Amino acid sequence: MREISSDITFEVAADQTASVRVTRSTRLVVKCGVVWVTRSDDTADYWLEPGHTLRLRRGERLWIGAEGKTPAWVAFAAPTRLGERVIDWAARMAQRAGVHVGDGWRTV
Repeated sequence: MREISSDITFEVAADQTASVRVTRSTRLVVKCGVVWVTRSDDTADYWLEPGHTLRLRRGERLWIGAEGKTPAWVAFAAPTRLGERVIDWAARMAQRAGVHVGDGWRTV
């Protein structure tokens, strides 16, 4: 299992599943290929194409696999500027309140 605490990009092989633990709020961005993601605190699975993004919460665990027979590339980007952290915090609060906030990202 990998722990994600900073920006990192890695390849997910077509025949393997990557297990990841998120140590701080992060965004997962699909760079290449199609991936599926299972989250520890969610009953749904997600299929993401290049350019799609998931907002990840601190402490959650992910299982990521490449869809099909080709590898995929995913990037984890941790917010670094105060403004980004405030926006992420506000989005989390809105989500908890049941309000969808559209900010141009594909957020699930």
